[in-house]
Amino acid sequence: MITIKDIRAGYQRIKKFIHKTPIIHSDSFSRITGAKVYIKAENFQKTGSFKVRGAFNKLSGIKGKVITVSMGNHAQAVAFAGSKLGVKTKVVMPVTVPIVKAEATRGYGALVELKGENYSQALEYAKTQKDYIFIHGFDDEKIIAGQGTIGLEIIEEIKDIDAVLVPVGGGGLISGIAVALKSVLPDVKVIGVQTKSAISALLSLKRDKIVEFQPKPTIADGIAIGRIGELNFEIMKKYVDDIIAVEEGTIAMSILLFLERKKMVVEGAGAVPLAGILENKRRFHGKNVVLVVSGGNIDFNLIDKIIYRGLVQSGRIGVIEVVVEDVPGSLQALTEIIARNKGNILDVQHDRISKDLPLGKTKITFTIEIRDPEHLKEIFLDFKRKKFSAKLVK
Repeated sequence: MITIKDIRAGYQRIKKFIHKTPIIHSDSFSRITGAKVYIKAENFQKTGSFKVRGAFNKLSGIKGKVITVSMGNHAQAVAFAGSKLGVKTKVVMPVTVPIVKAEATRGYGALVELKGENYSQALEYAKTQKDYIFIHGFDDEKIIAGQGTIGLEIIEEIKDIDAVLVPVGGGGLISGIAVALKSVLPDVKVIGVQTKSAISALLSLKRDKIVEFQPKPTIADGIAIGRIGELNFEIMKKYVDDIIAVEEGTIAMSILLFLERKKMVVEGAGAVPLAGILENKRRFHGKNVVLVVSGGNIDFNLIDKIIYRGLVQSGRIGVIEVVVEDVPGSLQALTEIIARNKGNILDVQHDRISKDLPLGKTKITFTIEIRDPEHLKEIFLDFKRKKFSAKLVK
């Protein structure tokens, strides 16, 4: 099992290659959550995520070709580290990986091969490539020690910490950070955060054995790992205080909050610590909490959908259905009510053919930008006062 000595030695090896990322106090997140919130911004790290720390620590001193498996961030980190250290790299990625992540990895100089439908299948293929030195993305002592250097930087800047919230996929990041923090500040609570779509770590610590969990589709694809690492499990049992799991909608809302309040692009995995505190405000109220924002490599083809979901989750987009006579002027009467209540219509849909609609009626569905859920209720009640058959959808 690694020690803080390993982490400190790793830091000496890698510090000339990485950024010492900032720790930012957030007044806005503190107001929203009731805690005193600090952000460890690894989304500002080289390649856009914390993964370069472990990659440089592992590849330093290696002679020969290396192969690894990744859904994105680890791939780019290994490719980048290999290019700087003169190590040839090959990355195996599932065929489902976003094109932008595969191309970014190629851009850093790695040979990319797409194999398997998921991480596990890609991993099995990579292990058959005997001409290469295999680099595991999280179940490796040098990788873990490299990620643990984040803990050293946190300790250096903040001494009064009650809790540190860390994203958890395979467990490499939280294992390294936990060893670093607990070795110096044993009373600090180290809490992992997973999406409810991938909860291997949560189940494993709960049942005291490694539990596989088939990940479901998730915004936080960077932590969609079906089985935590063997080394990570042993470290987490000793040093990690708790694991919590959060809803997909709260992750989307957290990404939106980073964009709006901090002007920061944060990927789903990096947003789960904020989601964790948003879903557990009472637990963290008045505490000094550090959120480890693990990366910012979001798929921009999905960002509009994520923002929309975040707006819905935060109660700033609502949907109302109204059934009216299918005659001229009906739509105008409805839109006037919305305008009078200062709602902003984003979309309107007509339905004249559903089986449950009486002859001569039409169902109009409004998607409306609102201030908050109470604002939507005001619009709905105004429809009711005008004797319209209205229904709140969301």
